[in-house]
Amino acid sequence: MSADYEVRGDVAVITLNNPPVNGLGYATRKGVTDGLERANADPKVKSIVITGAGRAFSGGADIREFGTPKALQEPNLLSVIAAAENSAKPVVAALHTIAMGGGLELPLGCHYRIVAPGTKVALPEVKLGLIPGAGGTQRLPRALGVEPALNMMVSGEPVPAELLAQVPGQKLFDKVAQSAETLLDEALALAREKADVRPLPKVRDLPAKHPLGDAYFQFARNTVGAMAKNFPAPLKCVDAVEAATKKKFDDGIAYEREHFINLMWTPECRALRHVFAAERAASKIADVPEDTPKREIKSVAVIGAGTMGGGITMNFLNAGIPVKVLETKQEALDRGLATIRKNYEAQVGKGKLKQDKYEQRMALLSTTLNYDDIKYADLVIEAVFEEMGVKEAVFKKLDEVMKPGAILASNTSTLDLNKIASFTKRPQDVVGLHFFSPANVMKLLEVVRGAKTGKDVLATVMALAKTIKKTAVVSGVTDGFIGNRMIEQYSRQAGFLLEEGATPEQVDKAIEKFGFAMGPFRMGDLAGNDIGWAIRKRRYVEKPGMKYSKTADKLCELGRFGQKTGAGWYDYKPGKRDAIPSELVNQMIEDHRKALGITPRKISEQEIVERLVYSLVNEAARILEEGIASKASDIDMVYLTGYGFPLWRGGPMQYADTVGLFNVAESMKRYAKNPLDDTQFWQPAPLLQKLVAEGKTFNNV
Repeated sequence: MSADYEVRGDVAVITLNNPPVNGLGYATRKGVTDGLERANADPKVKSIVITGAGRAFSGGADIREFGTPKALQEPNLLSVIAAAENSAKPVVAALHTIAMGGGLELPLGCHYRIVAPGTKVALPEVKLGLIPGAGGTQRLPRALGVEPALNMMVSGEPVPAELLAQVPGQKLFDKVAQSAETLLDEALALAREKADVRPLPKVRDLPAKHPLGDAYFQFARNTVGAMAKNFPAPLKCVDAVEAATKKKFDDGIAYEREHFINLMWTPECRALRHVFAAERAASKIADVPEDTPKREIKSVAVIGAGTMGGGITMNFLNAGIPVKVLETKQEALDRGLATIRKNYEAQVGKGKLKQDKYEQRMALLSTTLNYDDIKYADLVIEAVFEEMGVKEAVFKKLDEVMKPGAILASNTSTLDLNKIASFTKRPQDVVGLHFFSPANVMKLLEVVRGAKTGKDVLATVMALAKTIKKTAVVSGVTDGFIGNRMIEQYSRQAGFLLEEGATPEQVDKAIEKFGFAMGPFRMGDLAGNDIGWAIRKRRYVEKPGMKYSKTADKLCELGRFGQKTGAGWYDYKPGKRDAIPSELVNQMIEDHRKALGITPRKISEQEIVERLVYSLVNEAARILEEGIASKASDIDMVYLTGYGFPLWRGGPMQYADTVGLFNVAESMKRYAKNPLDDTQFWQPAPLLQKLVAEGKTFNNV
């Protein structure tokens, strides 16, 4: 049973007990209804308290039951709430730590609520593409007021209970307890105080009104619609709260339920639920058990004070971990330090960081020009120039000076980690930590597992990623790892589209309309087109058979490296980042087509999107097949957190599943017939063909 029952004098105490956050799974729901029935049948019991064991009152629905028959099995959450609301004896909810989703809807069905200070309260269903589905949209406006309730629902963010207790006229909390420690005693006292009060107060009987009525809801729709244009759930929250003000309670509940069920089947909701599960799954590595011993990381050294080194350093300073930055020249150190200061001062200026916090962080930072000064660091991260000879010199030196047991990490974005590890006598201590630029902002961290990387090293860096608030995804060793290996195919397709008749602006607009934060040409200008040029020059030697459009090389030959040179695929005005279509570039593309004897054709938005996105999917299928990524959802997390793939589409693999893998493969076969494209690349990967034949999907193989 996932709910405990005991009687204290004349009060029955039902304690939700389903670690870690008392999710309202089937056994817990059954435990609560059984407890309510037992308490109502016991003549000695005068009132009832419902609370939560351990670290939460309740975090809501049990995510382990999502998509299973148990999630809807009776008693479902609506039935549990009805049992509390219809109890003949008063029911007091004693909330502490976390009360979210169903973990707030259940207390709203109780007769009284007492809350411990510091409790985080939320209805976060919009984050899963849903609206509250167990009365939250009908009861919270009645208990808290229409505006604060709607604000909570459309943001999905947790709010401290003390703030909600100060809302004028609120009936959400009858009392704020003195402390978490005294909560249960105070709840028992409240239950005894209310034992004989009749009729029992019900939130459903409270009025839900807004003085401005229709005008307020129209304003709310305009605001929410602008903020959440690709997500249907926030606007449905507005509709459901409006229903609370206009319909009878039971009709409002039916309205909420209908919208909840309809949203459950939308692609956006499926995508967001997939992302929720994928993020949790990314931290789990099949052959590295959760109880694998971890190494202690109390201090970090970073080699290189450039853009990446500085950004990486800030992550650890933000988490309160001391960092020593090593450079070869004093002026490079001074420059790096000045950039870190400037970044923090900008945050202070915007009110995002308090002055004392800024000073605390800077106090954790030290610098050196001498390798001997970093030898006691627990982790060292190399962020030097992306060239194997440079990496070799650094790792040989680290092998010589670092203490035994130190983790040696490389921030390489494409180079062979096994080769880097071979420069040391301790390959088990070497791991790739590929941060994305700007490293202090981007959430993604590709953790590259070498052939000899120790399991304890992997367990340590995965835990450390959480400490520095990164989404870590494990990749095997391959050129470009997961993200950059895929983006190369995407960039190649973008180049072929130019040769066949598209303009950079047309390609960017199509993929941005699909939902990418930035199209391939704007992205190239931001990152620096010379970086791609260097990779292509390496490819021409290593893979002479690989086909590329020469447009990008021609652009670089003109010195148009992007925003940093004021000109790339687009023109840029000094000090501005607005991409202005370039006549010179369009003419260069046209001349190139003529030289190749290509007659340009009109290319549809659909073709642009399919060729760009399906190129990611096909390469990703090969990455999965080779075991470079262990699961499709990991690839989705890489693209959602590192490459601006639209969240509401759930990542490239989830999107392919939504379109249907049969349809994706058929499109690929069609593109394979295009003589100006790469016929070989467009053969559907064997894994994709296998899944199509078996009627399966990437994410539920």
